Amino acid sequence: MASPQGFTVIGSATVAATSFLRIERMHLAAPDGTAVRRDVVRHPGAVAVVAVVGGAVALIRQYRAAVDADVLEIPAGKLDLDGEDPEEAVRRELAEEAGLVPGELRLLADFWSAPGFTDERMRVYLATGCTPTDRIPHGVEEEAAEVVMAPLEDVRAMIAGGAIRDAKSLVGLLMALGELG
Repeated sequence: MASPQGFTVIGSATVAATSFLRIERMHLAAPDGTAVRRDVVRHPGAVAVVAVVGGAVALIRQYRAAVDADVLEIPAGKLDLDGEDPEEAVRRELAEEAGLVPGELRLLADFWSAPGFTDERMRVYLATGCTPTDRIPHGVEEEAAEVVMAPLEDVRAMIAGGAIRDAKSLVGLLMALGELG
């Protein structure tokens, strides 16, 4: 079936697969009939959460191998099970990474993280009324991660100064700040 712009998927094949990612080579026909090849990363989807505790937001400083740097970001993670409820995934990730249980969750944003090469769908939530719980990190990066409670009044300056550069965190924090005032 052709897209509204006239592109048609002719076929696809898996090039590589890992425990949760798959690289698919797609063969397309452009509107003028030209054959086009695109490599796409298939992803199960992910969630992230802006967790507000008092007048602060919970951030995680965590090593990210893809950029070989410690990154300051909101708690997040992939959907672990096929068909997993995103709100349940948010609750799991918030407890694992920040040691918090949300009182109330509200969806802030639902977007594709980088549709030029992946189908990863990211849902970002706002969590309020958070209470502490045991932090249960999974993996070496989470075990080494640091929870940073950033005052809400400092977040805009942190973004403007480049302390927060992660896309999901920028989207979530800016949307949350717009709603929280």
